[in-house]
Amino acid sequence: QVRLVESGGGLVQAGGSLRLSCAVSGTSYKQRGMAWFRRTPGGAERDFVAAINSISGSTIYADSVKGRFTISRDTANLYLQMNALKPEDTAMYVCAAGEYYSAEESEYDHWGRGTQVTVSS
Repeated sequence: QVRLVESGGGLVQAGGSLRLSCAVSGTSYKQRGMAWFRRTPGGAERDFVAAINSISGSTIYADSVKGRFTISRDTANLYLQMNALKPEDTAMYVCAAGEYYSAEESEYDHWGRGTQVTVSS
């Protein structure tokens, strides 16, 4: 089984930075993909942010965060470095793990509970 616990969220002014962490416990041969999604205030669905292939290191990013956010991982944590934050980035950020890395929410079968990021003007 896999357990994911996010941390690092908070309140930051536009243009600032935050680094989110997702502590990973347990192991699974199926967990090749890890990702960050976010749910905006009032949003009905979680939107894709970034994903990484845990074996190859390949990454994919949503166009809205490309060049500003960086996803990475080590043996204990998944990370999301967020720079040049915008008010539009305000959301609950959740980490996920699945057999394959993908921008599609349905590909992931393990989820954290989320950490709130609020960006003010």
